[in-house]
Amino acid sequence: MELDLSDSPLDLKAFKPHELEEIFEDPFALRFLPDVDDPDIESRFYALGRTVGDRHLFLSFWTDGKSARVIAAREMTESEKRFYQRNYGEIK
Repeated sequence: MELDLSDSPLDLKAFKPHELEEIFEDPFALRFLPDVDDPDIESRFYALGRTVGDRHLFLSFWTDGKSARVIAAREMTESEKRFYQRNYGEIK
């Protein structure tokens, strides 16, 4: 999947494009279903993942299956990090 950062609202100094790509490539990333059921409305998806540099990030993104547009990114909260690590430990 290609990452689309054109006209991105993100601070690309705080989040490097390669870090965002790493979340999509993380085999243990947790991805959540769209937040709306209406097919006419652009759906947002959510992901919890870890970068190669060991940053735990939460992403909100839109995708059409070919490209992904990151809407928001932030560091995981402590409870999100525990949730990710608990699921990562079960899969590992």
